[in-house]
Amino acid sequence: MQRLDGKTAIVTGGGGGIGGATCRRFAQEGARVAVFDMNIEAAQRVAAGIVETGGVAMAFKCDITERAEVDEAVAAAESQLGPIDILINNAGWDVFKPFTKTEPAQWARLIAINLTGALHMHHAVLPGMAARKKGRIVNIASDAARVGSSGEAVYAACKGGLVSFSKTIAREHARHGITVNVVCPGPTDTALFADYKEGAGNPEKLMEAFTRAIPLGRIGQPDDLPGAIAFFASDDAAFITGQVLSVSGGLTMNG
Repeated sequence: MQRLDGKTAIVTGGGGGIGGATCRRFAQEGARVAVFDMNIEAAQRVAAGIVETGGVAMAFKCDITERAEVDEAVAAAESQLGPIDILINNAGWDVFKPFTKTEPAQWARLIAINLTGALHMHHAVLPGMAARKKGRIVNIASDAARVGSSGEAVYAACKGGLVSFSKTIAREHARHGITVNVVCPGPTDTALFADYKEGAGNPEKLMEAFTRAIPLGRIGQPDDLPGAIAFFASDDAAFITGQVLSVSGGLTMNG
């Protein structure tokens, strides 16, 4: 028996690096996976790959900044895959500039995607979980939320907000049998990190600096994250809630 047998999971940003890897891992663990992404072609590629290997997955177009679209996608996922047991809030976006070089329009978009979008997903899924007295939520934040990161001030603020929001929701919904935990990736080789390197102006030098700073001696890969995420989503973590785990190769070590 696999850890997620019979469970229905939503993964936002499921068409991307960490999101896609998480979708594939969840399917291997027996979950029915709803791949949410505003890029429907990317979501369809991930879902098709899962189906080809014998798993169950469907792609759903969803811009998490639009509440009506979130409600529609969640309703469609539940209709086709069953009530939502697991929510993984993974979708994210960043602008890599010193704070004084950014503009209010960029702040608004950063907040909409990295914080408000996750609030929309919680608000759409939590009532059903509470009614069923069970649920697992894993929010993907960032080590930028824990220690800061130059050039990512508003992104770090959003992710810090997501951490504190997660702890509060964990308290509010513990009586419903719902756990809420956070995974914080460190530098990970995704499209977002590629943009970060380019924004730094000297990508090779930045990579060398990160590699030296990370005790395990390498940048993270998308497949480094799903194990921790699946653990929090499983019954192995039934007595764990409101916790934050860094997956960063030791770059940050928070007690």
